[in-house]
Amino acid sequence: MTRKIKATELPDFDMAKYLKTDEDVANYLTLVLAENDPAELAQAPGTIARARGRTAVARASGLTREALYKALRLTSHLRFDTIARVCTALGVKLVAQPMQA
Repeated sequence: MTRKIKATELPDFDMAKYLKTDEDVANYLTLVLAENDPAELAQAPGTIARARGRTAVARASGLTREALYKALRLTSHLRFDTIARVCTALGVKLVAQPMQA
C-alpha cells in the first residue's frame, strides 16, 4: 500500500547542509550564477556563510558578526565589496566566462 505524504510533512531543504568542501561551495555558486536569478544570488552568500559558520566567515572577512548578519539578510542590498570580502573569506572567487551560443 502506498502512503501519501503531505508537503507539510516533508523536512525543510537546507542547502547549507550539503556545502561541505570548497569544491561544493564553488559548484553551488557556479550553478547560482548560471541560473541568473537575482534572488538566489542574493541568498547564496548567506547560505554558504551558514555552512561555514557565520562567526568564522565574519572574522575571516574582516566584518563584525553583526555586520555580516545585516549584510546577508534577504532584505539587504549586497554591495559588491561585501560580496568580494565574503567570497575571499570563503576561499572562492567569482569568474566571468563567455556565454555559450
